[in-house]
Amino acid sequence: MVTTIQVEEETLELLKKLKEHFNVSTYNEAIERMAERGLRRRSMQGYLGRRNRADILRGLRDKHERL
Repeated sequence: MVTTIQVEEETLELLKKLKEHFNVSTYNEAIERMAERGLRRRSMQGYLGRRNRADILRGLRDKHERL
């Protein structure tokens, strides 16, 4: 089933860029690829940044400070 939707010019330009980025031939494929990427689970690797272990542990409370 084909459906026509209205989008603003800015959105159309973004869709054109997505088609090129994903190397697909239709806007539908571009939207599907974008949606698939958004639904994938993201790794937490790097969440704490590039701090060393001592800096990360410094901010944690000791057992006796817990409620």
